[in-house]
Amino acid sequence: MKNEKLLVIFDMDGTILNTLQDLADSCNYILQQYQMPLRTVEEIRFFVGNGIPKLIQRAFPKNTDEKLLQNALKDYIEYYEKNACVKTCPYEGIVDLLQTLKQKGFFFSVNTNKVNEAANILCNQFFPNIFDFVLGSSKDLPTKPNPEGVFRIIKNIEETTLKNNPEKINLNNVFFVGDSDVDIQTGRNAGVGTVIGV
Repeated sequence: MKNEKLLVIFDMDGTILNTLQDLADSCNYILQQYQMPLRTVEEIRFFVGNGIPKLIQRAFPKNTDEKLLQNALKDYIEYYEKNACVKTCPYEGIVDLLQTLKQKGFFFSVNTNKVNEAANILCNQFFPNIFDFVLGSSKDLPTKPNPEGVFRIIKNIEETTLKNNPEKINLNNVFFVGDSDVDIQTGRNAGVGTVIGV
């Protein structure tokens, strides 16, 4: 066990970062641009977790035209990337915890349904030099609970951080940490340990 590589993969929203207010503010900004009813923070809380397209779909009224939703999605991504760090902050104690475990040799990664560019901006802002790989949503990556993100993270770390080490990461030593049913299912689908906080 001493030399085995332990990899902990974190969800982002609601797990390591409190991003809810910025998500809600950005969503309401877009709703306002399209002259749609605004949403409360609590409503947004229940809309997130399955990716930005689902967030926009849930926030807009039912039976909204699909083309309008696609335009709103594009506008949301552009706006949120510029406003992702206004009120967002790490949960209390999480930075110290990650730094301590990093010193003990843990590998850390993020797998989030947040857009990849925004996910990397936030990690660089709040967790510099902590995560070995950050993976957000993109056109060629299925969203969680599809396990593809977990497998890409493992492959990336083996090919970069461990490229000169013959030892590979065992799935028994990979843990997915999140805060939702989507995260539970992601870990199970990938065949790795799952830790859920509330």
